[in-house]
Order: sequence, then C-alpha cells, then structure tokens
Amino acid sequence: MLSMTISPKSRLCAGLLLAIALGACSKQEESAPATAAEGTRASTTAAPAPAVAAEVQAMGADQLREAAGQALRENRMYAPAGDNAMEYYLALRDKLPDDASVTSALTDLMPYTVIAAEQAVAREQFDEAQRLAALIEKADSAAPALPRLRQAINNAQQAVAQRSEAEAARAKAEAEARKQQLAAQQAAQQAAEAEAARRLAEQQEAARQEAARREAEQREAAARQAAAQQQQQQAAQTAQQAPAQRNLRPISMPAPRYPPDALRAGLSGEVLVEFTVGSDGSVTDARVLRANPARTFDREALNAVRRWRFEPVDAPVTTRRTVAFSPGG
Repeated sequence: MLSMTISPKSRLCAGLLLAIALGACSKQEESAPATAAEGTRASTTAAPAPAVAAEVQAMGADQLREAAGQALRENRMYAPAGDNAMEYYLALRDKLPDDASVTSALTDLMPYTVIAAEQAVAREQFDEAQRLAALIEKADSAAPALPRLRQAINNAQQAVAQRSEAEAARAKAEAEARKQQLAAQQAAQQAAEAEAARRLAEQQEAARQEAARREAEQREAAARQAAAQQQQQQAAQTAQQAPAQRNLRPISMPAPRYPPDALRAGLSGEVLVEFTVGSDGSVTDARVLRANPARTFDREALNAVRRWRFEPVDAPVTTRRTVAFSPGG
C-alpha cells in the first residue's frame, strides 16, 4: 500500500498549486450551463445527492490516493462531481480515518471549496453550491463557514423566487396592457367603420335630392353667363391699360364652367391668369398667377382661357386676365 506524507514545504507548494488551480476551476464552473430557475427547481424537487459519489466510495485506498494526486495535478480540486480531489480524499478518509496526510490534504482543500461554493451562490448555480456545501459538511460538519454558506444559499434561492414572481407579475401586466391596447384598436376600427357608413348614407341621401340638384344646375348656368359678361368687360379694360396688348382683339371668350361644389357652397372668387396669344390667335402657355380662394376656381379658369381665340397678330403676345366667378352675377 502506498503511503502519503505531506511536509510543510510540500503543503506550501500544494497551497500555491491550489490557489492557481482555483481560477481555472472557477472558469470551468462558469462555462457549465445552469440557470437560477433550474437550480431552484432541482433543489426543491430532487433529493440531495451524497457528497461522495458511489463510484468513488467503491474505489480502493491505493486507487483513491492515485486518483486524488492526479486530480490535484490537473486542478480538479472540487469539480467536476465524482472526479475531484475533495471526493477522493473524503472517500480515502472513510477508509483510513487515522491517516494524517489525508486530513491535511482536506484541510488545505477546504478554503478553496468554500470560495467555490460562494461563487456558485453568486452565479445562482444552487445545485453546484449545494454539492460543494455537502463536501464541506462531510469534511468538517463544524466548519465555521458552513452555517453562513447554508444561509446564503437559502437567501439567494428566496431572492430568485421573488424575482421570478415579480417577472411573472410584470409579464402578466404587460399581457393585460397589450390586451387593452388591442381592444382599443378594435374599438377605433369599429368607430371608423360606423363613420364610413354614416358618410355613405349622407352621400346616398344627397343623391336623392333631385330638386336641389336641378336648382344648382340653374344657378350654375346663370353664374356662367354672368362670369362671361364680366370676363368680357375685364378683357376690354385690360386691353386699354396694357399698350403691348392693344392689338389683341378677342374673337371668342367662352365663360368658364362654375365648379358645382363652389356653386352649391355659394363661393365666389377670381383667378389671375397669364397666357400667351400666338400669331394665329390661339392661347398657349396659360398659368395661374394668383387665385382667391386658392385652388377652387383654378382649373375651370385655365380651361376657359385655353378655349379663347383672338384675331391673328404679328408676333406672340403675353398678357394677363382676371377670370371672375360670382354665383349671383
């Protein structure tokens, strides 16, 4: 049987080795996928596993001593479960309770296992924290850090549970808010549909008002005649005022069509149009310079001006005319 004696110098070197290995083991633990919720569920639904795996307990003393040394050399001080120095030494102590070297090794491993357990609690990896706490308890049930560690695990689990409840309540509130928003959107859509139906009914009623339509047509005809008369008067006045336009003699100046909507609304107005009279007397390049009200009579004014005809001239002449619209004129 192999014996193991750890001298003070060897224990110092082992301590340095353990300190270096702690960082590597911590990184390995951080890479293992474990969520807080899974840790909480496992701790409440599954019975705690034994601190030392059954496979490790079944190993012989020499095999345990060799496995423990190999685990230390590979920085497997307390993880992974079932293949770490802590479990090997604990199983070896069960077989050799009076072996001082085993007790010394467990004493050296204890502070690093405590730190690893605290880190597991901080990462909310409660299964791992419970496993490490079980190792600490088996190594020394009176360890001063054990009550504090147990309390930290319990407090962290309660905090996670409370956070889960808060998140569930927040998710419920968000779902209710989305439900209310959807209901509001549906109500708005229904209101829009009702408004569209109301407008359609109004349009149908307006179409049935034949008497009003006939009256509007009569007023439109009268307005066109009045506008034509006024247009002719304004054309004559403009011809007298502009020396360059005195040679323009109108042949045909049809009155503009009165827009039905403006006529029904009783609107009046005027549009200042600039246009060019070609040498053949036809109108080209007509455009609106000013309109009052804007865009109400523009189209009909331009359509009327483009139909005007003048006596032929020697050269194209650009002029302006004001086309007036008056429903009662």
